Amino acid sequence: MREPVAFWYNFRMPANLPPEYHKIEAELRTARSAAEKIDIYERLIRVIPHHKGTDKLIAMYRQKIAKAREEGERQASTAKHAPTHKIEKTGAGQVALAGPPNAGKSSLVRALTGAAVEVADYPFTTRLPSPFMMPFENVKVQLVDTPPVTGELMETWFPEMVKMADAVLLVADLSEPDAAAVLDGIVGRLKERKIELVGSGADVAPPLFPFRKRTLLAANKIDAEGTARAFEDLGVLLEGPFERLAVSAVSGRGLETLRRAVFGLLRVVRVYSKVPGKRAEKDAPFTLEVGSTVMDMARAVHKDFSEKLRYARVWNAAGLDGLRVNRDYVLADEDVVELHI
Repeated sequence: MREPVAFWYNFRMPANLPPEYHKIEAELRTARSAAEKIDIYERLIRVIPHHKGTDKLIAMYRQKIAKAREEGERQASTAKHAPTHKIEKTGAGQVALAGPPNAGKSSLVRALTGAAVEVADYPFTTRLPSPFMMPFENVKVQLVDTPPVTGELMETWFPEMVKMADAVLLVADLSEPDAAAVLDGIVGRLKERKIELVGSGADVAPPLFPFRKRTLLAANKIDAEGTARAFEDLGVLLEGPFERLAVSAVSGRGLETLRRAVFGLLRVVRVYSKVPGKRAEKDAPFTLEVGSTVMDMARAVHKDFSEKLRYARVWNAAGLDGLRVNRDYVLADEDVVELHI
C-alpha cells in the first residue's frame, strides 16, 4: 500500500519545506519494505527545517519510524514460516520468468533491465530466483529471473512463486527443435499445481483455484540461423493461447515491443497526482488496477482522503480539462487527478 503524501491539498503544513523534501517523499510511493520506509522517513526528518511550525510533521515521521521498526521485527520473527524463495513485490508489478535451460532468460533480463545479471553459455547458471527492475517510461516493473524448468525439472517452490507473481513471461529457445514440446511440458506441469497460464487479454479473478496468470511468450534467439521458420512453427505447435514476440537478447531485436507488452500484462493504469495550483507530478505515478476509480486512488493516497473525499478534478489526453468528477469515476492511463476533501 502506498504511503500518504503529507503536504497535499487541504492539509495545513509548513510552507517553507525545501524542494528536496518533496523529492524524497515521492519515494514513499514505491517503498514496500520496513527498512526502505525507515530510511526515507529519516532522510525526510533531516531535510525538514526544525522550528515550531514543523514540530507536528517531524513527530509524525518519528511515529512512523517506530511503527515501521515494529513491522520489520514482526516480519523477521515470522520469516521462518514464510514460503521459500518468496520475492517481495516492488514497482508497478511482478512478472516471473519461466523457461528451459539455455533459453536465454538471464540474457533477456540483463538486456531489459541493464542489471549485471550473471550469464553464461552453459545451463543452470541461475540457481535461485533473483529480482531486477525493468524501466518502462516513468515506472518500473519487477522481473524475477529463475532457474530453468521443464515438465520433468521443476523445483517444488517454483509453482508457489508463480502463484504470488502478477504475470508470467515464458521464454522459448528458437534454436531448440523441440521448443514447443518443452514449453507445453512446463505449462502442463504448472496446471497440475493448479496454475493456469492464460493469454494476455484474459480476465483474471482474485486468487482462487486454479490460479490464472496472464502470460506472454518471448521467442528468443530470433537472429540465429533458421529461427524465422521455427518462430512460425512455434505458433502452430504450441497449445497455449499466448501472444508470441520474436526477440533477441543479443541484438536487441524486439525488446522495446517486449517491454511494452510486459507492462501490458499487469493491467494497471498510471495516475498522476496534482496539487491545486501546481503542476502534476509525472515522475512517480500511482499504479492502480485497470477499472480503478477516483475513490481507489484516494485510498492509495491515505485513508483520510477516502473518508473525507468530496470530489476530484481530472485532466487527460482525451480532452478533459479539470472536469469535476465524483468518486465512482473510472480512471484511465495517465489521467491527472486533483483530489478535494
